[in-house]
Amino acid sequence: MSEVHHAITAHVQKQHVMLKRFAALDAERERHIAEAVERCRRGEPFTVDGINEVTKQMNELAKSGLVPARRYVTPEMVHEYVSRLEGKERP
Repeated sequence: MSEVHHAITAHVQKQHVMLKRFAALDAERERHIAEAVERCRRGEPFTVDGINEVTKQMNELAKSGLVPARRYVTPEMVHEYVSRLEGKERP
């Protein structure tokens, strides 16, 4: 019985570590997205490389089935999002 308990505990701890890593990566990804959006809004050059590097790491974790995969982001997606935001802000 003790072996089963230890196996379950180890499994849960592994999942907890994965969830914490995923949450940290998700926050980092959101920071990169916000930066790209802000630069785009100001008409400055931006890149989605940082977003997609973090996305790649998140999708590796997603292979476990415990966390969801994320879509890769293109510059066009950022431009479209900013266009929608600006359209909503106009009276």
